[in-house]
Amino acid sequence: MLRVVLDTNVLVAAVRSRRGASFALLSRVGTQAFEIALSVPLVLEYEEALLRQLGKTDLGKSDVEAIIDYLCSVGTHHEIFYLWRPLLPDPEDDMLLELAVAARCEAIVTFNKRDFDGSDRFGIRVLAPAELLREIGAIR
Repeated sequence: MLRVVLDTNVLVAAVRSRRGASFALLSRVGTQAFEIALSVPLVLEYEEALLRQLGKTDLGKSDVEAIIDYLCSVGTHHEIFYLWRPLLPDPEDDMLLELAVAARCEAIVTFNKRDFDGSDRFGIRVLAPAELLREIGAIR
């Protein structure tokens, strides 16, 4: 099964709009369409970013907790050791790349594809949410 790391911006987009590719992708997490890799720092980043959306969306704190709990229950958990820093311009992006390498992911899913230039050196593709949906056959 295809294993990916979801960038935080994909989760934020999914909770802000139910119409886009991010929501469609998040709706397929845990359905065997693909697998997500997680680390403790990434889960904490997810939680912080989603909590910042309170008041901007119809989500409450309990909704954010439920999303995080669900992701943790279906994702594969991996330790990362920050071996290659700095590699990418943004240290938080390095965290995603290192997780993708440690978890043997095929791709990082993000809206900021240029921020991950160089990921291909590790055999990691960088896909937009719609590209992953196409790859798993969810859209044309």
